Amino acid sequence: MFELVFTRRFSMAHRLLAGGSERCALPHGHNEYVRASLRATNPRPLDGHTNMVLPFQRAKETWHGFIDGHVDHALQLAEHDPLLDWFARHEPQRAQRILVTPGDPTTELLACLLMAKLNTFLAHDGGILTCATLEIEETPTNTVRYSGDPLAVLPQPRPAARCWWQRADMTIADI
Repeated sequence: MFELVFTRRFSMAHRLLAGGSERCALPHGHNEYVRASLRATNPRPLDGHTNMVLPFQRAKETWHGFIDGHVDHALQLAEHDPLLDWFARHEPQRAQRILVTPGDPTTELLACLLMAKLNTFLAHDGGILTCATLEIEETPTNTVRYSGDPLAVLPQPRPAARCWWQRADMTIADI
């Protein structure tokens, strides 16, 4: 079976409050790579004419726009992080650049959130492709790879229809 594989680099900052690591409790950043492997929802033989599942440009355009325009250089914070209130009061224009997660914004959680968002984009574009795996390389020695249904493992903090990762728009928060 064919897989279309797209890689994108982005910079980010986050902090982890629940894990007990003082190093990670302070805001810090990473230069990360996200690699998405897409498969045909209904695999078919090549047609002898275009010989592709879907043109690369169509398959990646929305996804790359989302990563480049909204995830790159975003601050990732848990929905209960007190920094969210600070930004809302003191720098509301910058609060729009905060990617808000249900619980600590770990690489594992981000992989599932981004996979769910990508699958939402793909379904909105006709459902020809689905994301088979999504990897995030946090550092050259640490990578998280997820395959399967991300909605099966994501925390369910509120009605699913209100979650940014299940809307085919460019949002990265629900606040």
